[in-house]
Amino acid sequence: MLDKGWSALTLCPLMPLNDETYMRLALDEARAAGLRGEVPIGAVLADGSSGDVLARAGNSMISLNDPTAHAEILVVRSAAEARGNYRLNDAVLYVTLEPCTMCTGAISLARLVRVVFAAQDPKGGGVMHGVRFFDQPTCHHRPEVVSGVLQEEASRLLKEFFAARR
Repeated sequence: MLDKGWSALTLCPLMPLNDETYMRLALDEARAAGLRGEVPIGAVLADGSSGDVLARAGNSMISLNDPTAHAEILVVRSAAEARGNYRLNDAVLYVTLEPCTMCTGAISLARLVRVVFAAQDPKGGGVMHGVRFFDQPTCHHRPEVVSGVLQEEASRLLKEFFAARR
């Protein structure tokens, strides 16, 4: 929840925008997902020009009975619907875990300009691990990719979630 009178859709215009600011919002979504019993992964989609937050979501596969309800997919769907266009050319995705192959495909098709993620996912990631989707010659659009923003915090959240279930 944003405070200090900030709009739910924008960040304080007087504050310089940076990756950590948006990743903290994504971490808030991840924590909320974890409290709902979902794997704690959160995502925020921001307008790369204005800094407006276009959408926020946490994983919701269990609550929606939808295996595609990853946080990344949910924010892309929401923003595309709100804009009336599936292409989100100026949007930047912030996500707490390296996107999987399904999500990287959606990111490419939506033409997101940039993807920033916190923790790497050697088992299920599709950006730096696995199929390395954006490196494939058949990939239609390759966003700029940044990894490691608040990595320790995101990793700790996931480790604590899974440790509590073992």
